[in-house]
Amino acid sequence: MQPTATVEIVSFGYLHGEPPAAHLTIDLREHFRDPHVRPDLRFMTADDDPVRRAVLGTPGLINLITSTTLAVRAFASGPSAGVIRIAGGCAGGRHRAPTFARVLAELLDDAEFTVTVSHRDLDKPVVQR
Repeated sequence: MQPTATVEIVSFGYLHGEPPAAHLTIDLREHFRDPHVRPDLRFMTADDDPVRRAVLGTPGLINLITSTTLAVRAFASGPSAGVIRIAGGCAGGRHRAPTFARVLAELLDDAEFTVTVSHRDLDKPVVQR
């Protein structure tokens, strides 16, 4: 049976406001390496290869993304699945969350879900902290 559900993924930064409404919200702030703490990565975003490599090189992140795909499959198997909304958040929304969202979208697209991705805070200024 092929997946027929539509999945909407949004990345965001907690420091820019409330998380978006979602069926599943993944908080990446405390358990995964923050590129913001590295001066050479701070002003880059998930659009930059060094940031993506740093984020994806964090132990456990790939397992979390894979587990999230399983959660999406569980939502999709319900009798009234409809659109499944997944939100991934980090501190500023420029590094971890958009990387997470993009890789999750790739895996779900490969599994033949209809996937959209948006990045609420990717283009916002770096939060000084």
